[in-house]
Amino acid sequence: MSEPRLIETWLTDMDGVLVHEEEPIPGAAEFIAALVGSGREFLVLTNNSIYTPRDLRARLLGSGIDIPEHRIWTSALATAQFLLDQRPNGTAYVVGEAGLTTALHDVGYVQTDRDPDYVVLGETRTYSFEAITKAIRLIDGGARFIATNPDASGPSQQGKLPATGAVAALISTATNRQPYYVGKPNSLMMRSALNRLEAHSETTVMVGDRMDTDIIAGLEAGLRTVLVTTGSTTREQIELFPYRPTRVKDSVADLVDLVEKGEI
Repeated sequence: MSEPRLIETWLTDMDGVLVHEEEPIPGAAEFIAALVGSGREFLVLTNNSIYTPRDLRARLLGSGIDIPEHRIWTSALATAQFLLDQRPNGTAYVVGEAGLTTALHDVGYVQTDRDPDYVVLGETRTYSFEAITKAIRLIDGGARFIATNPDASGPSQQGKLPATGAVAALISTATNRQPYYVGKPNSLMMRSALNRLEAHSETTVMVGDRMDTDIIAGLEAGLRTVLVTTGSTTREQIELFPYRPTRVKDSVADLVDLVEKGEI
């Protein structure tokens, strides 16, 4: 077998890899600085659809991690790109916040509650029963059901919060219609990131902290994968899965020296 090609492109998850909430993970700032300094292409991926890339850049900068806005790829952006490819200039009823509404607006989508092509569900900290009821009725009326990601819960400083997947389950139960999820673990999000960078899967690596989202999505997109144990999945839990990452590292601090070398 031939030797693997050098890594030219890096994709990395955000939560659990670079930050916990807004607390930086040791080595994260140095890892991003190494990527920027190397001149290699990279994107930071997140299933969070609440914030725009500009918002996320500001939040990360407050944590001491300097990521250019154009280097951030969210499930909201991936969803907007998917809808643009599927049905250009369409209409959507959106349950979500600025990250999602802005992304859809930027690709030319009209947001309406009158016979929309799609109901698009994203993450929000203030889910409205009225908005969920409207979504149910529109789906019953024929709107296609899209959700940014299947994450059932998310973290907050006060504890666990219901996230997109949990609310999608509520709507699915009421309508008997399952959504199409765009974000991780759907490898479509990886493919959209690769397309954005004009990168090739054989020379790209995905860095993540979850076997059931980051690693499986990277694997199914044909990427090499690195699991860091600073987030959701421990070394012991890896053995519970029927697939493995290419490498396991304690944190992104262990990847800094490998960026310039183009290897993992």
